[in-house]
Amino acid sequence: GPLNRSSTVYLLRCPCGSELELPLPFSAAKLGSFFQGRPVLKNPFQEDALLRGYLRRHLPHEAVFPDLCAFGKRVATEVDGWGRECEITPPRLAHFDPWGRRVDHILTSPAWKRMKELSAQEGLVSIAYERPFGEWSRVYQMSKLYIFSPSSGLYTCPLAMTDGAAKVIQSIGISWPVEEAYNRLTSRQPEHFWTSGQWMTERQGGSDVATGTETVAVPQTDGCYKLFGFKWFTSASDADMTLTLARVCDRAGATTPGSRGLSLFYAEVSRDQDGCLRGIEVQRLKDKLGTRQMPTAELLLDGLRAHRLSEEGRGVAAITNMLTITRIHNSIAAAAAMRRVVQLARDYATRRTAFGKLLKEHPLHMQTLARMEVESRGAFLLVMDVCRLLGREESGIATQFDTHLLRLLTPVVKLYTAKQAVAVVSEGLESFGGQGYIEDTGLPGLLRDAQVLSIWEGTTNVLSLDVLRCVNRSSGMVLCAYFTHVKVNASASSVSSLDPAIRAVDGALSDLEGFVQEAATKVPGYLELAARDLAYSLARIYTGALLIDHASWKGASPADVYAALRWCEQDLNIVAFNKDRGCYNTNCPGLDSALVYDQANKDEN
Repeated sequence: GPLNRSSTVYLLRCPCGSELELPLPFSAAKLGSFFQGRPVLKNPFQEDALLRGYLRRHLPHEAVFPDLCAFGKRVATEVDGWGRECEITPPRLAHFDPWGRRVDHILTSPAWKRMKELSAQEGLVSIAYERPFGEWSRVYQMSKLYIFSPSSGLYTCPLAMTDGAAKVIQSIGISWPVEEAYNRLTSRQPEHFWTSGQWMTERQGGSDVATGTETVAVPQTDGCYKLFGFKWFTSASDADMTLTLARVCDRAGATTPGSRGLSLFYAEVSRDQDGCLRGIEVQRLKDKLGTRQMPTAELLLDGLRAHRLSEEGRGVAAITNMLTITRIHNSIAAAAAMRRVVQLARDYATRRTAFGKLLKEHPLHMQTLARMEVESRGAFLLVMDVCRLLGREESGIATQFDTHLLRLLTPVVKLYTAKQAVAVVSEGLESFGGQGYIEDTGLPGLLRDAQVLSIWEGTTNVLSLDVLRCVNRSSGMVLCAYFTHVKVNASASSVSSLDPAIRAVDGALSDLEGFVQEAATKVPGYLELAARDLAYSLARIYTGALLIDHASWKGASPADVYAALRWCEQDLNIVAFNKDRGCYNTNCPGLDSALVYDQANKDEN
């Protein structure tokens, strides 16, 4: 037995009667001598060769690299800790003050407030409107958000809506009553900076705002309106202002149904001298799977004073610019989540020993990380190309070709990168073994937060149908721009080792053109069944072309070439493959429904 409970020396009594003292690694009272080293977040800018290479190629301004490098250092050494504090100290709602007065205070952590100050100081919104680098200003802004996002404690969500609101105001015209709001949304002064909410979703709503919006706007004698309605899901509920949809009432209280009855309104969030919200009641905070750091609430609008921004009945059209911005922000968050989990996983592979050697020395483990790396690279280039197109449009130099591409790719990049993020982050957690499942490592939060990306601002199916509407409304011109751009990007390489990738993209593009032509002759509903697979095919083929293009420039590395080859080994054109299997035939909807409800029908019988 042990000499005492704190000792690491045991007495061993032999049959002959002698005693030996044997040192052991730990005793019943000890934890053991081994503690696994944690993955270390290093400067995410310096750790990202693709980001630096992309910027060297397209944005070789001297000011960019020092700023991003300094910001990356601050993210790793300071901001990431704030993000963790936001996670473990989520917002809470105080309905009443100590004397029973209803105040509806949403209480957030000090770290959440520091995120707001940082966002202003670093120009995370203002860069896009100051345009210090012309058409590349959006790429610069989104590069900072890409570095910031995984450490931001989800503060990138209110920034997305703030950016979207500023874009809407700018497109409508910066004048009273929103001039001050625009200046605050785009300010670099923390004490002056505002964030905006986006209060669209109602109980019936989701993406179907046309039939799901019940909120009404009652005209006032001074030209303003008072809003009455229930907003069931309001992100960043602690915002300083909001944009929202409502239906204008006539004198009899009647409203126009459908999207033709929706107008866009601007409202400030303010309190009276007693600290009570004016025209708003916070019913409750949402208890969510992820994004717990950010307050999301159910709000009752009860006479909220507002100004109409759009023409009456043109609210949906007015928010189009907002959706473009917020969907791009969503895509940046997706690409950033993938990059962060890969960075952490590869650092951990240098620290974790299993079966006698480091994880990085296990070929199968490195193959898995390499596949995650390829997905991360593809997502980054796809998102940044959309940012490039947005920058050209905002600088007034976009061609019609650019405009068509931007319109098509915005829903495509959002839906595809969101799905990629969930898969890659999930795989990343697995690379940490059991620690990837332990809450206080901070790793599970990456996966929970990634899951919202395929839901917010349009689910995968909703965005796939948006792609079809985009094609129809442009009479197919967006696809012409797409095919032309892919052919140029994929075939301009002088690197012979890329030939297999080029052939793969060319073949997939040819098959896609054939599918589109054939689908045009089919019955209505055929393309709707194919919409999701079509969007995936558009994303994969375009990304392949971007990877080839980046691997062909003079500063490319062998890793850039290898990534392009690996990406193009997958099935780039799944819509053609599934077409050949009959997945979009007229009998499929009935068979799909029968399959899904098979057990339910048996129970009824």
